[in-house]
Amino acid sequence: LPTINRMAVGKNKRLSKAGKKGGKKKVVDPFTRKEWYNVKAPALFMHRDIGQTCVNRTQGTKIASESLKGRVYEVSLGDLNNDEADFRKFRLICEYVQGDTCLTNFHGMNFTRDKLCSLVKKWQTLIEAFADVKTTDGYFLRLFCIGFTRRQPEQQKKTCYAQHSQIRAIHVKMVEIMTKEVSNSDLKGVVKKLIPDSIGKDIEKACERIYPLHDVYIRKVKVLKTPKFEMSRLMEMHGLSGKKADEEEVGTFVDRPEGYDPPVLDSV
Repeated sequence: LPTINRMAVGKNKRLSKAGKKGGKKKVVDPFTRKEWYNVKAPALFMHRDIGQTCVNRTQGTKIASESLKGRVYEVSLGDLNNDEADFRKFRLICEYVQGDTCLTNFHGMNFTRDKLCSLVKKWQTLIEAFADVKTTDGYFLRLFCIGFTRRQPEQQKKTCYAQHSQIRAIHVKMVEIMTKEVSNSDLKGVVKKLIPDSIGKDIEKACERIYPLHDVYIRKVKVLKTPKFEMSRLMEMHGLSGKKADEEEVGTFVDRPEGYDPPVLDSV
């Protein structure tokens, strides 16, 4: 006789599990667990409020303020100094969170792509140089300089190409001036020189005797190494540094007669 397999009455657990596998998951908006913080630029710029940034709320050992530290924001100098014609982009890094505000510090500088492309033209020599320099407050910076030869007054020749020996001499002069300007300044002083690009103007003036140049700029700055974080240094960049102990305001001394008793107040 053929064997007949009988199934027990009830649910098949395997089938029920397979059915649940393709079920819809609960959709949760990730922004419901975010917090918003204001980002503030150093006091060297006119407009210090860059914008806002979001981060997950503090959960357990993962603190929100620690997640914000180290974030880098790239802002146009035109927005920072209210100048539409500016073509520099400053990189600012969050170093400290004060309440709901991220205090940033300088972390680099670059040119916009369209400005860099507009500088390169035919019939002239492009000269570039870079230098690794340490500031007085311990920041290691790498500066990149760019410049172009220009035609002399009343020149008839179409081209203005520099000889190899002249290019070498200009290259040496670029490195020399960049090293001198940065090594004698702190980071705050370097940023003050980068905003109007006074270093590029000094290089253009110094190289005039070797070969006339134009469009000489510090096109890029990288922060290679930073010193140990100091709160006082960051507060100085943001114009919040307090007065020194010998400069603090002190109260005036008031003479009191002997046996003086302060008056009793009716209410406090």
